[in-house]
Amino acid sequence: MHVIPAALTPRNWDHYRTAVVDIRFPDRTVHVAPRPSGTTEGSFPEAAGGATVHVITAWNPLGRTASADANARAQSLLHDEVRRRGLTWWPAEGGDAPGTLREESVAVVGLSDTAARELGRRFGQDAVFAWAPGAWRVLACGTSAAAVSGWAASEKGRSSGPDSR
Repeated sequence: MHVIPAALTPRNWDHYRTAVVDIRFPDRTVHVAPRPSGTTEGSFPEAAGGATVHVITAWNPLGRTASADANARAQSLLHDEVRRRGLTWWPAEGGDAPGTLREESVAVVGLSDTAARELGRRFGQDAVFAWAPGAWRVLACGTSAAAVSGWAASEKGRSSGPDSR
């Protein structure tokens, strides 16, 4: 296992490494959770076409709790930016495994890791997630630090959300 020096990782790095994400595709919600490296359980979404899905939020910049209004305004600006870039995206929600902390997010196809980190940094984020067919990664926005693990994806049930954007 590769150890990343603490100076390169955000204060909440261990929380990001264990975070889970729910992505609301048009016909279902998929729950993605980290697993040991090399593990892939479930199906990678066909809608992504094999491309990496980056999960980005604008909530709680710098790991500090913001008001509901501030989070809603920031998330709206993130939605506007993703739309302006013409990216395919789906609503998402990230948080801790028990579900006590949840943050509205977007799951985006069409960004490089560098562009995803830059977008996260622009919205004051410590890290973004990168889900690919072979790995789940946590990418620090302020440094080159990355944590690589496997993933498990499970369907949470059918959703009635809007089609991908």
